[in-house]
Amino acid sequence: MGHSGNRRKFLATTVQSVGLTALGGLLWSGYTDAVKASPPVLRPPGALKEEDFLKACVKCGLCAEACRNRESNIDQETGKPRKSTLKMAKGGDHRLIGTPYFIARDVPCYMCEDIPCTAACPSGALDLARLSEKKGEPDINEARMGLAVVHKESCIAFWGLQCDACYRACPLLDEAITLEYQKNDRTGKHAFLLPVVHSDVCTGCGLCEKACVTEKAAIFVLPREYATGKAGDHYVKGWDEQDQRRVGNRKIEEIETRDVRSSQAPAEYLNKEIEF
Repeated sequence: MGHSGNRRKFLATTVQSVGLTALGGLLWSGYTDAVKASPPVLRPPGALKEEDFLKACVKCGLCAEACRNRESNIDQETGKPRKSTLKMAKGGDHRLIGTPYFIARDVPCYMCEDIPCTAACPSGALDLARLSEKKGEPDINEARMGLAVVHKESCIAFWGLQCDACYRACPLLDEAITLEYQKNDRTGKHAFLLPVVHSDVCTGCGLCEKACVTEKAAIFVLPREYATGKAGDHYVKGWDEQDQRRVGNRKIEEIETRDVRSSQAPAEYLNKEIEF
């Protein structure tokens, strides 16, 4: 009788364990699916490409701790750290739990010269070498956390109102964001001063987004893979040596065309009627 009871207890415990494991697997699968469908996420300076970053990050939180405890983040009146840029994702944040990220509209990256968050990373998920390519030593201006995008319909500068809040907030003044002068043809008297973001300089710090005066920021930072397009190797700037290096040793005439028309010589189709 005792052996029979022990066997039933063992079987019940086994079934319960299997059920809990299966339930945990389903919950984790649902969580990872939700994370993959989450909004674009901004990572700290020097972060590897997202897929590689998630593999390398050990979720230690040292980057967020270094961000919070940096000297420039200490409130001079209270002597205590202010709200830090970096957050560690937790349940309900719709980001992979334990990974660092920031929301520019809340607290942007303040572009610390010593880059304490990246220097603190023990796994290489945040890589100082990625910030040292030009000068040979870490330079926060080489960070590419994201790219600022201007929504013209919401930006009041495009309405003709004078606003240069994002331009003035940019730490790379008149480099990452410039103001483009255009005449206001509607009034004939006034001018537009329009913000233009330069993708080769913008670090994605988000100081412009934080400074934007509109209710919902008309300039906002997105991860670069969301903010930029891709022309493809079959389009080359023939006058640009750097762009030629992008496609390697292939010459323009060697690059594959995409349709019948583009493979023809101009004389073969320019004098013909319109084809549909």
